[in-house]
Amino acid sequence: MRIRILGSGAGGGFPQWNCNCANCRAVRAGEAGFSARTQSSLAVSADGANWVLLNASPDLREQIAAAAQLAPAEGDPVRASPIKAVALTNGDVDHVAGLLNLREAQPFSVYAAGRVLSALAANPIFTILQPQLVPRMELPMDEAVPLHGAGVDLGLSIRAFPVPGKIALYLEDKSAPNFGTSAGDTLGLQIIETKTGASFFYIPGCAKVDDALAARLRGAALVFFDGTLFHENEMIEQGLMGKTGSRMGHVNMSGADGSMAAFAPLGVARKIYVHINNSNPVLNANSPEHAIARDAGWEIGADGMEVTL
Repeated sequence: MRIRILGSGAGGGFPQWNCNCANCRAVRAGEAGFSARTQSSLAVSADGANWVLLNASPDLREQIAAAAQLAPAEGDPVRASPIKAVALTNGDVDHVAGLLNLREAQPFSVYAAGRVLSALAANPIFTILQPQLVPRMELPMDEAVPLHGAGVDLGLSIRAFPVPGKIALYLEDKSAPNFGTSAGDTLGLQIIETKTGASFFYIPGCAKVDDALAARLRGAALVFFDGTLFHENEMIEQGLMGKTGSRMGHVNMSGADGSMAAFAPLGVARKIYVHINNSNPVLNANSPEHAIARDAGWEIGADGMEVTL
């Protein structure tokens, strides 16, 4: 199974177009230790020829252009793509807007929770993805579903499961408890190779590593996990936004309740942070925070990173 990080940044990417924080200034200036990042997405293949995307970011066209394996192959028809399916972890703009880049009458399947599919159906712009070419498949919870697209068996199965999180910002109901969030608004995904049974987890958004999630991930070979913020209050302290990590629906890396502490006893063989916000000090490879994460056994995901499992 081949896995490529298409984008490792959070919403807005790095540098964010309108952000003048210290990190964004540094990456624009080309300072040592900083690398630009597009918005969060992975590509996965069992055979190296047919691929499923995990989330479709607004930067998808750029990400496809940077990945030769996602381009039409020599000898393909005049319209062709190795992208056969897209699976969505939630309805966030930075995870669904890229679907519009795939609108050129190309067949593929979309897999998502029912509430996310309903949000797509309610927005007429997504009707550009013709239903006869782009079927929308609801993911049942905690059931391994074989992935198919454009008439191809991808040799992979996907198991979706709810994780603590928050409904997409544009769907928030401020009068409802937890802004109207329901189970399944934020998903984790386990991707399983049919032939070997090898699997990994993709969880780019998560508000807490609770007991159920910890039990699920214990002893995993590979986990891509939410690395949005290092500190709970970093957005506030940097004057970027008046929201904590908790309010945004993201667990912090640091602290007693952070992901580094939560993962420490789980025996996960390989841990990679993705969905990293432009405010996060780990984006500076020379920072103390970057060293802390690496010392805790974590890798800091980067665009173009490839993993074979």
